[in-house]
Amino acid sequence: MAIGILSLLGFQLVDSAFIARLGTAPLAAQSFTFPLSFLIIGVQVGLGIAIAALISRTLGGGDPARARRLGSLVLLTGTILIGGLATGLWVAHRPIFLRLGADEGTLTLIGGYWGPQLLAAWLGAVLYFGYSLFRAHGDTRLPGKLMVLTSLVNLLLDPLLIFGIGPWQGLGLPGAAWATVSAFLTGLTILSSRLRATDWLARHGLVAEARRSALSFAGIAGPAMIGQLMPPLAAMLAISVVATLGETTVAAWGLASRLETVSLMVVLALTMSLPPWLGRCYGAGDWAQVERLMHLAFKVVVIWQLVIGVILAVAAPWVALALSGSPEVRNDLAMLMRFMLPSYALLGICMLVVSAGNALGWPLGAMLMSGVRLFVCYLPCLWLGAQLSGVTGLAAGAAVGNALAGILAWQLYRWGIHSARFRVVE
Repeated sequence: MAIGILSLLGFQLVDSAFIARLGTAPLAAQSFTFPLSFLIIGVQVGLGIAIAALISRTLGGGDPARARRLGSLVLLTGTILIGGLATGLWVAHRPIFLRLGADEGTLTLIGGYWGPQLLAAWLGAVLYFGYSLFRAHGDTRLPGKLMVLTSLVNLLLDPLLIFGIGPWQGLGLPGAAWATVSAFLTGLTILSSRLRATDWLARHGLVAEARRSALSFAGIAGPAMIGQLMPPLAAMLAISVVATLGETTVAAWGLASRLETVSLMVVLALTMSLPPWLGRCYGAGDWAQVERLMHLAFKVVVIWQLVIGVILAVAAPWVALALSGSPEVRNDLAMLMRFMLPSYALLGICMLVVSAGNALGWPLGAMLMSGVRLFVCYLPCLWLGAQLSGVTGLAAGAAVGNALAGILAWQLYRWGIHSARFRVVE
């Protein structure tokens, strides 16, 4: 999963690097779309969490027939929900981007990019639901391989569709979105053929299963989706703060956001692969194994994020040079990297706790932790830092917010484990 996520997030970073060669304005236009893209991702991840948790618990309880019905239901429901959300975001995109701080020139650039990008987001969500189904059944190899494949397809198509070849001038900014559409269609074609070869889906008994499982699914998916929707809302508020510092800082912030997700690849891999395992332990009441898994995950995350964060912070000027052709954007990006990347060691702890909470029967606690991380720790520190010291304060504020979130999440985890063990003893 880590290899697959590295390739998947790497191609998003490659997208931004190619777009940066078009100029600061196209890169800023793409950066304005990130919060709404994260909104779609938040909904799909929330549904994916519910898929993995419910199916893994059902398999742990020895009921594969119900697991098949659940798999069919969540694939159908998720595809329809994301399609409706993407349609709504297209209809309302102009007033939304104006409220985020985009000017008329930026809106013109966004207009040609946003339609194909929404199509890519919908296809990516359907692909993600398929990945979740495979992970719930213990297969992380196929999702990882398909992430690598789709990344390679996108990498090959990006320069062709953005810049063109020979006399054809290319599509510019929209070309990046069409490359992603093609990559995800390739992945869906392969995933569908592999899924048909399994017995993980059912055609009958879906209505009765929907009535039976609606409350339990909503009990997991509801808080999970709310928790996953908080980051895009916070991203919208953050981009509004960043926009007050100018177009150059917005462009640098967009690149830093891509670097953030690449840096967090191990954390993201664990948040995807660990919950199904934890769900089976939860179904079997094996809390000792839960603690062993979580402690190992914490150690891996802290060590990995500190090492990669320090290396990238030291190499910030050279990484920024590779990603942007604008000296102003490079300077701002290097500053953001130096402060923010090492702080992801503690942010990773918070992300693990939130992900594990949904698998271990603490969906409300996970949702509250997400809210505290973003709206109590992160955004106030971000705003205060920007007010006090511009780009430097912005970067330092984000780092402080991440550190506070990690400390609070660790305390929440210890309380949750203690409470669970106490209930077992009783």
